[in-house]
Amino acid sequence: MDDRSRPELLSAILEIIDPRLRPAFEQACRVDAHAMPAASQASLPIALVGHRAAGKSRLLPWLARWTGLPAVDLDHRIETQTGRAIREWLPLDEPGFRAAERATFAALEGPRVVAVGGGFLSLHGDLLAGHLAVLVPITLPTYRERLLSDVMRPRLRPELSLAAEIDAVFESREALQAQVPTVPLATFLRTTRGPWSA
Repeated sequence: MDDRSRPELLSAILEIIDPRLRPAFEQACRVDAHAMPAASQASLPIALVGHRAAGKSRLLPWLARWTGLPAVDLDHRIETQTGRAIREWLPLDEPGFRAAERATFAALEGPRVVAVGGGFLSLHGDLLAGHLAVLVPITLPTYRERLLSDVMRPRLRPELSLAAEIDAVFESREALQAQVPTVPLATFLRTTRGPWSA
């Protein structure tokens, strides 16, 4: 990525970020005069982490361009390797899916940017040692809006109403996610120039 590409990529990234966070996010992304070429960290894989509906999969191709690294969508990789749709698998056999999620992530090799599922950070944070975990932000109101309008996502707590499930999952995952070291996406963008593979 040359310096001319930076505004174009930031603009595309901003379109995906929670609209409630965009002004502060844009300000936080302003280039750091001491931004490091990420080539110095070329062997460090990146994991895009955060809540469901934060936009990790949509950000993935843009962050791959930013870093110059290959992109892996973990959920898509799991579905391709197992032949099972996650939206059908998760409600029927969550332990089996979580085991496949761990195994698929652990088998990834080499520098890359990988977008993981919404439960990954809270359930598999131990697997992120040796990775740069980049946290994609989302507010509870936007999380709520996106999940209420997305009928394709599997339910996680079907014994609750959908609205109660959304709030409960967000709250419980927030507490668990806070225990895992992460780098905010805006900080990552501000302090790196890319491409990481240069």
